[in-house]
Amino acid sequence: MIKNFDIIIVGGGAAGFFTAINIAEKKPKLKIAILERGKEVLSKVRVSGGGRCNVTHACFEPNELVKFYPRGEKELRGPFHQFCSGDTIEWFEKHGVELKIEEDGRMFPVSNSSQTIIDCFLKATEKLGIKVLTGQSVQSIFKKENHWKIDTQSDNFATEKLVMATGSNPKIWEMLQEHGHAIVSPVPSLFTFNIKDSRIKELPGVAAQVTVHVKDTKLESIGPLLITHWGMSGPAILKLSAWGARILHDKNYQFTIFVNWLNDVDFEDAEKILKDLKQEHAKKAVSKKSPFDFPNRLWESLVLASGIDSETKWADLSKIQLQNLTSQLTKAEFKVNGKSTFKEEFVTAGGIDLKEINFKTMESKIHENLYFAGEIVNIDAITGGFNFQNAWTSGFILAQNI
Repeated sequence: MIKNFDIIIVGGGAAGFFTAINIAEKKPKLKIAILERGKEVLSKVRVSGGGRCNVTHACFEPNELVKFYPRGEKELRGPFHQFCSGDTIEWFEKHGVELKIEEDGRMFPVSNSSQTIIDCFLKATEKLGIKVLTGQSVQSIFKKENHWKIDTQSDNFATEKLVMATGSNPKIWEMLQEHGHAIVSPVPSLFTFNIKDSRIKELPGVAAQVTVHVKDTKLESIGPLLITHWGMSGPAILKLSAWGARILHDKNYQFTIFVNWLNDVDFEDAEKILKDLKQEHAKKAVSKKSPFDFPNRLWESLVLASGIDSETKWADLSKIQLQNLTSQLTKAEFKVNGKSTFKEEFVTAGGIDLKEINFKTMESKIHENLYFAGEIVNIDAITGGFNFQNAWTSGFILAQNI
């Protein structure tokens, strides 16, 4: 028995639900189904933002918002002019969910629970009569005349319009490739750096505002860096991993970084500051107190790494020691050996080639009545609610068009 629907959405995640709800609200008479391969829907929503669901980011200017997307910056400019973060806030408020802005611009439900978002979506799909079918792992997709046929492990479906919202799913990418779509091969984005180094071994939990540069590349990032048990994390590192996703993958995650612990102070200026400190604090021990805006423990470690023992006074610093310390402060070299996934928010760079999508409608340029929403396409963002915003925006535009 073939089950017929006007619209089938493959993927019961954020993008799939948002698309379905927005279509049904505009055209309540349409028969819509969401097919989810797992036992549960919205599982990524549940764990996102540490279980609080980082819904979007308080960046309300489309031309600014696009800058948070290493892949998709150019393509998302038009879509964000149609549906941006402010529209997301308004949409959720209309559906009974109030959002709040945190200091760093991330936005969460006031309840601090991702369950609020899940309940909102489930309530809306039920009210609108959208069929949510779980345990539906898609085995094949093919086009017959003006219809799409979808076979799952247990059922056969037919639909006029097909929406793919499966996120980073290699099996689905393969099927779409068979239908002529080009897939940009997936590589990890958003990951932390594994570094074994005596200078940071005893410093997990220490954070500083830094500039990080990857040797022999143009990759550079500014922001907070966090020292962890396995190496380095924090926004500065995660940004580098996102923008450098392909380059660092090609290096097999073996590369060298330079960290400027003084952020925007260069070698010459730092050397001058240290010479002034040498005059000012002549009788004090160099290692005792950090003269800069980062923790004493880090300062002490960098002093020792410069060949200065813990009792050495400022007045006794040799020219070489002073230069060594300047180097440790402004261009400390660290060898990166591998990566670790950042929390449970695994993000990949890769997916449907952006040239094959009409971003005014989110429709495939290769097949009529085939649409894409969310992370199935080669768009990804840094952490902070931006990947969800792409899901909402693509789902909304798609729904408008359908």
